[in-house]
Amino acid sequence: MASSDKSPSALATDGDPRPPGQPMTMEQHVIDKGAQILQSVKPVKKMSQHACTFASYSHDMTRQIETHHYITRLNQDFLQCAVYDTDHAHGRLIGIEYIISDRIFEDLPPDEQKLWHSHAYEIKSGLWVNPRVPGIIENPELENLVKTYGKFWCTWQVDRGDKLPLGAPALMMSPQPVNLGQVSPELLHARDRKYNISTEVLRASRVELPEPEWINPQADYWKQHGKGFAIDIKLTDMILRAPFP
Repeated sequence: MASSDKSPSALATDGDPRPPGQPMTMEQHVIDKGAQILQSVKPVKKMSQHACTFASYSHDMTRQIETHHYITRLNQDFLQCAVYDTDHAHGRLIGIEYIISDRIFEDLPPDEQKLWHSHAYEIKSGLWVNPRVPGIIENPELENLVKTYGKFWCTWQVDRGDKLPLGAPALMMSPQPVNLGQVSPELLHARDRKYNISTEVLRASRVELPEPEWINPQADYWKQHGKGFAIDIKLTDMILRAPFP
């Protein structure tokens, strides 16, 4: 069993999603407020979009989670996302996703391509949404995203009750129009109720979004091969020589 597939032996949630720890002191609040005034946190301020969608674990496609991506655009072909379990103020940072254009993806080695998933179905089916953003503003971005690929590492498996980020990171896959790739109706309805939207209506409104000319079969590797990927952790010899004289 890979490390990313092991359930934690302790620190599972008891209905309280907060990690263990004491409440913040007044001194810590003052430090944080002072830092907000004095520091620029430029990378965080570059986050320009919030998207809500769903993902499954590569090693166990029956486990699905709702995800909230806070997106920074580095250039036309590359986005980076901080992924949270909710859009509430207490949201937990559960992973990162990198999104690249089809142009970049086609230049990756085949073994690397296996770790990525396509976004075409996720976009066209209405699963990927930018909450509270009107379609007329959202659609130009969706036209670009429909041709992209993502690599999503989950570092905190909150769905199994972990109160801390435990064990190895887990590779995540995107929804797909086949058996294990379908999103649970309960998850979908809960998301739709929260944002007062209809995935069915969104799907119909995106019919005219252009389809990718093709989706590289190395992506969504599980669909063709029935195999996922999991990370294990093992002891290894350290490099003991310092990199300087």
